[in-house]
Amino acid sequence: MARNTRPGRGSQRGSGASYLVEFQVIGASVKVSAIDPVSLLEVSIVGPASASEAELSRLAVRKLEYMLRKKAAPPDTRPGIKV
Repeated sequence: MARNTRPGRGSQRGSGASYLVEFQVIGASVKVSAIDPVSLLEVSIVGPASASEAELSRLAVRKLEYMLRKKAAPPDTRPGIKV
């Protein structure tokens, strides 16, 4: 199984935030990791190798920003079962 790692940099347009984006080609798939250097939070997605780097990078950064917002949100303290 061949592995090819391609480092990259991604950022959300206009936000001023900068993230590290890494691509690992594994057969017909690509694992994309996005890392926030401030919080050291890392997320990953897997997509087809035929998809563009821009699209895979955009999806990984969107997931990272979602997780950063989720982490910053106050916990739900309402009683009951959380689903």
